[in-house]
Amino acid sequence: MGLFNFFKKKNTNTSKSESSLDDKQNNFINDMTKSAEFFVNSSSENFKGLDYSVKSLEVVENMLDEAFDFYTQMDKEQQKNLITTVGSYIFEVARQNFGGKYFWYDKLNQPILVTGQPNFEASIIANDKVEKRLVNGVEDNIPFYFIGYVQLVNNKKSGMIV
Repeated sequence: MGLFNFFKKKNTNTSKSESSLDDKQNNFINDMTKSAEFFVNSSSENFKGLDYSVKSLEVVENMLDEAFDFYTQMDKEQQKNLITTVGSYIFEVARQNFGGKYFWYDKLNQPILVTGQPNFEASIIANDKVEKRLVNGVEDNIPFYFIGYVQLVNNKKSGMIV
């Protein structure tokens, strides 16, 4: 099973127990956490400061800046793994600092983190943004992108940062 495959199928069975949904949410959190930890462990020798703080996204930006130079030379699987692990780290920075729940966003075929429920819904999509950063360069700066999410959460406003 892939990292997020269990969330891809829509649940049309309304008789599912709430504990089963909680188990899926916990499994999703565990998968994201493991992927983020893999990113930290595999990057920590060359990139210091990956501590899940908002400030650590500057380190991620530096890493993506280096990866930008050779991203197109990677095969599709390497690109996907890079996007997924970096995206998981960004998601975990958001979740550990601001809370939220993971969901599968069918429209973009990737995870989404929703923070603030039930009072508001501030959402962030990391994988798509990481891919844009690797393709477009600094115009898709990760820390700048993340500031938009932080502003939504701090102002308790609903919206999606894409």
